[in-house]
Amino acid sequence: MRTHASWLFEPPAGVRSPSMPRDFSPWLDALRAGAALTVLFGHMAHVRFAGGDYYFLREWNVASDAVAVFFVLSGVVIAYASERDGTLGRFAFHRLTRIASVLVPALLLTMAFDAIGTRIDMSAYPKGYYQELSPGEFLFRGLTLTNLWTGTGDWVRLGSNGPIWSLSYEVAFYLIFGTLIFLKGQLRVTVLALMVLLSGVPILVMLPAWYAGVLTWHIASRSQGQRSRAAYRRIAVGSLLCLLCLKVTGVPLVLESLTATALAPNNHHHLLVYSNEVLWNAVIAVGLAIHLMAVWRLTEGLPSRAPMAMTRLIRWIAGGSFSLYLVHYPTLQLLDALLPDDLPGHNIWMLLITLAVCFAFAALFERPIKSFRAALQTLAHRSLSGERVAKSP
Repeated sequence: MRTHASWLFEPPAGVRSPSMPRDFSPWLDALRAGAALTVLFGHMAHVRFAGGDYYFLREWNVASDAVAVFFVLSGVVIAYASERDGTLGRFAFHRLTRIASVLVPALLLTMAFDAIGTRIDMSAYPKGYYQELSPGEFLFRGLTLTNLWTGTGDWVRLGSNGPIWSLSYEVAFYLIFGTLIFLKGQLRVTVLALMVLLSGVPILVMLPAWYAGVLTWHIASRSQGQRSRAAYRRIAVGSLLCLLCLKVTGVPLVLESLTATALAPNNHHHLLVYSNEVLWNAVIAVGLAIHLMAVWRLTEGLPSRAPMAMTRLIRWIAGGSFSLYLVHYPTLQLLDALLPDDLPGHNIWMLLITLAVCFAFAALFERPIKSFRAALQTLAHRSLSGERVAKSP
């Protein structure tokens, strides 16, 4: 018997969820896992963490590139999810539970780790990498993910957890996309205008990169391949090689210089915050979108060929990538305060402990998302059933 909560939790009658080629989803997982680990390595390469041994990763700015990859992958997945969910209620429920199940404990862990670390060694929390906030402001800006929304006041860093900046962008993208897809008429115009005013320029200039993922999903799922498999294989490999060549030949620096010149005399870092490489991020988005559409063509209509053991490992890492992203930085900061610089194998210990903390966190909060959602559904059903019983004569 369908309950009054059906509008939120059950698929619409007669609606068929879109599907991906069997090997396309594992490839998305592989890219997501690789991007999460790249962010970790890019941040661990800071001199204060690894003593400068891997500072070339900072010079290459690999962590920033990986976040651009995350944005495109997110656009693909969210476009798919919006069609699968079918209604604003289901879409909002799945996005909210996905974020809250990891974000809330990650914020609490950040507060705890920062409190411990700053008392042990405040010098491990240098200015620019740590911002002390009152618990109220920390939780409000963190739970609402408005810490970089320029329409809500000055942007803030949530303690030592700088990487949360991208989640502030992500939520704005979800809200803008959901508004465009599910709302109509004057309500759509009003909500969209409000989102534009609140989120601000740094977030809006990165929206096209995220939307490249949305277009990837729509083009790939609604069109037929017109080329040979060999041609798509060349496109899939060539698009990544092209991005790599552009990277090693210094194109990102040229594009950022163009951005700085266009915004002069204003400081482009001040105006764009984490979007200072907006032009290069757009190039990454286009290149990755082309790559993903070619991979889609290569995998559609074929049985899965991915090695089972490798697929399981990739899926396991990807299944904890959200936790890895949100928890690694406060963990690195705490370990920097705790571990002696002359500890034998210092960098290995730092990496292994950070991975252990992040994946243990994922086991507790990220991987049980289905159980978390099921518990909320059961609670909602019981609550609504109780209301009907109470109202019956």
